[in-house]
Amino acid sequence: MRKILGNAKTVRELLKGVKYSIDYYQREYKWGEKQAAELVNDVVTKFLEEYDESHERKKVADYPHYFLGSIIISKKESANYIVDGQQRLTSLSLFLILLHNLQRGREDKVQIDELIFSERFGEKSFNLDVAERSPCMEALFEGEAFDTTDALESVQNLYDRYQDIDAAFPEELRDKALPYFIDWMLENVHLVEITAYSDDDAYTIFETMNDRGLSLSPTDMLKGYLLANIDEDARVDVNSRWKARIRDLVDWDKEGDADFFKAWLRSQYATKIRERKKGARQEDFDRIGTEYHRWLRDSRRQVGLEKPSDFLKFVNTDFDFYSKQYLRLLNASAKITSGLEHVCYNARNGFTQQYQILLAPLRPTDTTAEIDRKIRITAKFLDILLTWRQWNFRSIAYSTMQYAMFLVMRDIRGLNSAELAELLYQKLQTEEENFDVSSEYHRQGIGLYLHQQNRKVLHRMLARMTDYIEVESGMASRFEEYIGGGGVTYEVEHIWADHFARHTDEFEHPADFAEHRNRIGGLLLLPKSFNASYGDKAYVDKLGHYFSQNLLAKSLNPNCYKHNPGFMRFVGERELPFEPITEFKKTSIDARGELYRQIAKCVWNPASLLEEVSQ
Repeated sequence: MRKILGNAKTVRELLKGVKYSIDYYQREYKWGEKQAAELVNDVVTKFLEEYDESHERKKVADYPHYFLGSIIISKKESANYIVDGQQRLTSLSLFLILLHNLQRGREDKVQIDELIFSERFGEKSFNLDVAERSPCMEALFEGEAFDTTDALESVQNLYDRYQDIDAAFPEELRDKALPYFIDWMLENVHLVEITAYSDDDAYTIFETMNDRGLSLSPTDMLKGYLLANIDEDARVDVNSRWKARIRDLVDWDKEGDADFFKAWLRSQYATKIRERKKGARQEDFDRIGTEYHRWLRDSRRQVGLEKPSDFLKFVNTDFDFYSKQYLRLLNASAKITSGLEHVCYNARNGFTQQYQILLAPLRPTDTTAEIDRKIRITAKFLDILLTWRQWNFRSIAYSTMQYAMFLVMRDIRGLNSAELAELLYQKLQTEEENFDVSSEYHRQGIGLYLHQQNRKVLHRMLARMTDYIEVESGMASRFEEYIGGGGVTYEVEHIWADHFARHTDEFEHPADFAEHRNRIGGLLLLPKSFNASYGDKAYVDKLGHYFSQNLLAKSLNPNCYKHNPGFMRFVGERELPFEPITEFKKTSIDARGELYRQIAKCVWNPASLLEEVSQ
C-alpha cells in the first residue's frame, strides 16, 4: 500500500477550488428525503444550540464544531475520485446551492460560489464534476425550473433532494441569522478526507472501514443491554428470535433496524420534542432519533423495565409485535395491499413519517381486525391531510410536518378504533385549508394548476381520481398501471395543445392562455404514446381518440354517456357534474376544474374515517 493521507477539513477547505470526480460505475445518487432532511436537521440543531441574535458575527468562531463524517478519495493523475462519501458530498453541494440562492440581493452576503463551481474562459464547471448532472445543477444554481420528466434517476433525485433541503431549512435561519449560519457551516463543520494514491488502496480502506473492526451498532448495544437483564436460561431463545427479526428488517434496508427502533420507540414513548431555540435540550423524540439504545437504558422505568420478566416481555411481546407490524407496513408501502391501500398511497407521496404514526395506536392485545382497522383509519387521515396540503400548494416535507405529526402521534397513542376515528376526524375539521376552504391561489379563482415542481403530485392525484371513478363504475382498478407499474408510461397531459394562436378569440396574451391551460381542469392522465401521436392536434381532432382512453378522458366524449350503465349509475349516485364537451373552451376548463374538485372530495372524504367504525 502506498502513502495514505488523512486530513480533517472544514467545508471551506474541502470544497474551495477543488474538483471531485466520480467513476461512471459509482454515479448513482440515491439519497432520499429522510437522509436529506436529517443532514439539514443535524447541522441546524447544532448551530441553534449556541446561536443568539444578540451575538456579533465574529462570535460564531467560538460556536461548537460539528463532524459530518468522512470521505475516501483516490488520487489519479492529479484528479480526485470519490470512492466513498459521494452521497454526503452531493447533498452538501445542494445545501450550498440553496444557501447561495437564499442570499440573492443581500448586502451581508457570504461568498460561497467558489465552493460550488469554478469558472475558466467564461465556462462554469461544478466542483463536484459529473457531466450528466450539470444542466440540473446549473438550473438549481440560477434559481430556474428544471424539467425532470425524462431525466436519469440520479438527476431526478438530485432535483428532488434540493427541494427537500429547501423545505427542511427553517424559516428562522433565513433572515438575520443566515450569514451567521453560513459562516458557522463553512468554518465549524468538518469532514475527514482520506486520500489514497491508487484505486486498490482506496477500496481497501473503504472495505476495512465498513467490514472490519466496526464498533457495535446501536442495535447491537440495545440487544446487549436487554439480554443482560433477562434470566440466563431464556437468553438463547430470545437472542435467536431477535437475530431473525433484525435480519428481516435489514433485508429491507441496511438501516432498517435503526429505522424500526426509532419509529417504534417514538410511537409508544415519546412525550416531548425539542423546541427550536437556543439552549433547548433534546427531548424523548429527538434522543430516540439519535441514540435510541442510550435513551432506552436511561428511560427504562418510563418504559416499565424493572425486573427480568419485564425485559423478557419487552422483547418477546412488544418487540415481536411492533416489528411484525412494521414489516407489514413496509410491505404495504411497497405495493397495493387489500385493506391497507392508503399506506401505499402515503408512501408514494414520500411521506416517511407515517410509520411511527401508524404504530402509535396499536396494542399487542389488539385483534387482527382491530389492528387493520386502526391502520386504515390512521393511513386515511394522513392521506387526506397530505392531499389537502398539496392541493393548496403546501409542503409535506419532513421538517414542515414534524411537529404537527408528533402531536398527532402522541394524541392517538393506544386509542381504540372508535376513539381514533373520532379524534382524527375532528382534527381534520380544524384544518384551515381543504378542497372547499383554500389558499390564496384558489381565492383568486386560479385553483390547482400544473407547474414544474408539482407534476409528480398531480400525476398521483389524477391517478387516484381516474382509478376512483373507474372502480366505482364497476371496472377493475388500474392505479398501479397509472403510476408506472405496468408496461405503459402515463403522463400528465394538457387537453389544449400549446398553440396560443388557436385561442386568440378568448385570450389577449400568451401568458393568460398558458396560465389557464395549466389549470387542473385542462389536464388528463394519458399514455405517453397518445400525446406523441395526438398531443399537438386541436381538441376536435383528439375528442374521438379520448373515447379509447381511461374513463376520465373518455367522459369528454358524448359516446361515454351511451350504453354505459355502471358509469351513469355512479354519476347519478354521487351527483357529480360530468358532461360531454364537444368544444373545449375557457369555460370548459373551469367546469372540468370544478368536476375534479368534486371527485377529489369523494376520494379524500373525512367521513370515511368514521365509516370504518360504523360498518
